[in-house]
Formats: sequence, structure tokens, C-alpha cells
Amino acid sequence: MNTAKIVFIGAGSMSFGLSMFRDLFSLPAGEDPPLRGSTLTLVDTTPEALERMGRLAQKMNCRSGAGLTVEWTTDRRAALDGAGFVVNAAAIDRNRLWKLDFEIPRRHGIRQVLGENGGPGGLFFTLRTLPLILDFARDIEAVCPDALFINFSNPESRIILGLGRYSRVRAVGLCHGIFMGQHAVARILGLADDEVEVWGAGLNHFQWLQHIRHRRSGADLYPLLREKEGGHDPAYLPLTRRLFRAFGQWVTCSDDHLGEYVPYGWEGGEHGYDFDADERGRAALRARLDCVLADAAPIPADWLSPSGERGVAVIAAVLHNRPRFIEAGIVCNRGVIPNLPADVAVEVPVLADAAGVHPVSLGPLPDPIAKLLSVQAHVQQLAVEAAVHASKELALQALLIDPVVSSADAAVRLLDELWEINRPYIRRCV
Repeated sequence: MNTAKIVFIGAGSMSFGLSMFRDLFSLPAGEDPPLRGSTLTLVDTTPEALERMGRLAQKMNCRSGAGLTVEWTTDRRAALDGAGFVVNAAAIDRNRLWKLDFEIPRRHGIRQVLGENGGPGGLFFTLRTLPLILDFARDIEAVCPDALFINFSNPESRIILGLGRYSRVRAVGLCHGIFMGQHAVARILGLADDEVEVWGAGLNHFQWLQHIRHRRSGADLYPLLREKEGGHDPAYLPLTRRLFRAFGQWVTCSDDHLGEYVPYGWEGGEHGYDFDADERGRAALRARLDCVLADAAPIPADWLSPSGERGVAVIAAVLHNRPRFIEAGIVCNRGVIPNLPADVAVEVPVLADAAGVHPVSLGPLPDPIAKLLSVQAHVQQLAVEAAVHASKELALQALLIDPVVSSADAAVRLLDELWEINRPYIRRCV
């Protein structure tokens, strides 16, 4: 059986690290472990967090019989030597800076929804994150140029676009938003999630379901969705449903995510991310994890079941040349969606096999939807250029074409304030 070295950057993240481990160490009944004999190398810049997750990986590996070799290091470049796959979940001071990305524009009168993938917050996530990702890419090009880079970090579309423009690294972004869309339509239809099959295309967190079908019969479920949606609880996803009625297709993945891209997104809620709940959840997870590591509690059963993410599925498909359909991946467009710019990152179904990851074209989007997405595509293109050139001038232009930004004066003020806060991470990288 083929084996590989899998390098996981940002492995100190408890939440995403655990999701990755669940998929690595949960084994289908009666099947040989798909990655037996492979090496999992965990990388993070925080030694304490890295060791905690390394010990957990060792424990789960032993418990499951998955047969991997687990190691960890803070030396990223050394870790990449011999890698076949590089998984990224890295973020820079995520919650502290994200909170500022949300609060400062709001103080200047800009109505953001989340401040992560669109609007001023999305711009500053790009400005500080893309230089780091391109550092990873330079190391991969030098040390393991044939490795497949699998990205989970936000802002996904801008990271994949930046890698496509400014590196030679093979890359795909993965997101579970398509499954959130599947769940939403199944809920309205009164069906179980696995009874509903969806096919979507668009931008990350702005993907439109081209087909909604019954998984067994293949029947088109769009007519039933239109019938049932009108009588469903009006408090459920009001912004998503308004766009559904206006454009005729369901859009993923939630009001807050897609609301980042449109000037009226706040009408679906502008509460921002719940940072307090996030911190409470992290504290509870850390306590639970420490109990497991101290042998004061067994590994919870759900930690040994699949997470629903698709990173390990892609790795196994490529490693063993077992073609696997992946419901959604973020890739460079290059004609996959013919009526969106070729030089943008899109989210479409993909097929993974030994030759890599291949996008599946569902054809052109309906013209009004393509026009709506084109606005955001151009914002993303300009934000990437601002990041790689460390250009405050381009950053201002990216703000001024962003539909979320409703005041030029506010754009200048928030740019000055957030630029100074993010100055340690903003640097030219071309």
C-alpha cells in the first residue's frame, strides 16, 4: 500500500486539529486503514499547544489502530522535507485581530456581518494572512514541489487566488459550506440530509445550488422547495430566502457568511462572531482534552467518528488513485465557471485521483447570479494585489469597490486604524 508524509500546519488548533484527527483515525468497518504506514507531522509555532495535540494524535492513533507514525515540530521547513501533502489551518492571532476587524469598521459606521471573508474585515484577513501562506508556498516549492496543498484557513477564495497567481504550488481549498446548504434545504423540505443531493457552483460562502435532487430517485426537488419555502418559519435564514426568491436558486451557506458580500447583508443580522462563546467552547474542549491525555477519561466515541470534512478523503484518493468525488473545492477558475473571470477562485465540485484535484464544470451560472458574484470577484482580486504588494493605496481601492463599504471617509479612517494594528504582518511578498 502507498504511504506518504502528511504535514499539518497550524496543528495546535484544538478545534480544527481534532476534526482532522477524527478523519485520520476513524476507520471504516472491515477496511484496511487507508493511511497505514504514512507519517503525520504536526507543525505549529506554539510549543505547548503543539505538544498537547501531538500527544492526542498519538493516543488516537494507538486507540484506532490506524497505523500512522506521529511526530511534531516547530520547524516548518524541516517538516516539509519529503511531504506529499500539506494541510493548512494556520491563523495569525485569530480571535483578537478578527474582533478588531469587526469592531473598528463598525465604530466608523460600516455595517459588517462577520468581518472575516468580505468587507473591511475580509480585506485585513487577506493583508495579514496571504504573506504567511506565500511563505509556506515558497518552502513547498523549494523542499517538496510535488506536494498537494490543502487549505482550510480563511479567507479561502483569496488564499487560493493568491496561490494561483503567485506560486507554482498545487492547491485546493476545502469548506463544509456546501453541507450547510444541503442541511438547510433538507430542513425546509422535511427530509433527512442524506436524502438530498446538491450540486453547487460560485464563490466560497457564496455558492449557488445548480441542482437539488432526491438522492435515490434523482427527482428534481427545486419545485417542492419553492412550494414549501413560502410556508416555512420566516425567522429561518431570511436573507438567504430573499435571494432565493429573487434569483431562483438557493445560495449557501448561511445568512452571516453570504451577508459579508452584499451591501444589505446586515438585514440578515449584524451580530458578528460570538467570541465569548468561542472562548468558553475552547476552554471546555481544553479541559476535556486534558482529561483524556491524563487518562482521567476515555477518548469520547465521537472523536473516533468522521468529522464531515473532506481533507483526508482527498489525501486517500490521490495517494491510492481511488477516484473520489468531493462535493465542493475551492480552485482557480480558468473557465470552470465560464461567465466569471478566469483569474478568480471558485467553489465547485471536484474529483480527486492520483493526477491531482480536477474541477467539475456545471456550466455557466444564470446571468444575474454571475453578475452579482462578479462584483465580489473583483473585490477579491484587488485585495490579493493589495496583500502581495503591501500597498495601502490598493487596499483603499479594494475598500472603495467593496459593496459593504458605504462611506469613503469611513474607508480612509478605518484603513488608517487597522493598517497600524496589522503593520507587523503586512509585507510585500513578490
